Amino acid sequence: MARITVEDCIERVPSRFELVMLAAQRARDISAGSGLTVDRDNDKNPVVALREIADQTVELDHLRYELVHGLRRHVDLESEEPVDLQKELEALMPPQDVGAVAPMPAGVSYQEFDVADQD
Repeated sequence: MARITVEDCIERVPSRFELVMLAAQRARDISAGSGLTVDRDNDKNPVVALREIADQTVELDHLRYELVHGLRRHVDLESEEPVDLQKELEALMPPQDVGAVAPMPAGVSYQEFDVADQD
């Protein structure tokens, strides 16, 4: 089993940050069942991903696309009327009185946690 180092991968991906992101994406793909392009050699998924990047057996543009696509959030823009987010949030939140204390639920007791005064 050959050891993989960052220097082996830096030649292909100059940015260490991007290397980590791409290797993590490839490791997630492997965990999801994607086929391996190198022998596993009893290595864990992140090591296999780094070995694949160093050996140039995976396409980096495809990994970049998957990474960006996985981080996207879909926003439905088909609504014709504007949405007031503040009103929607207020509708989801229960009403709160600033000075009010919530009542103790029925059947709940914290007596066993009381500390006896020892003066």
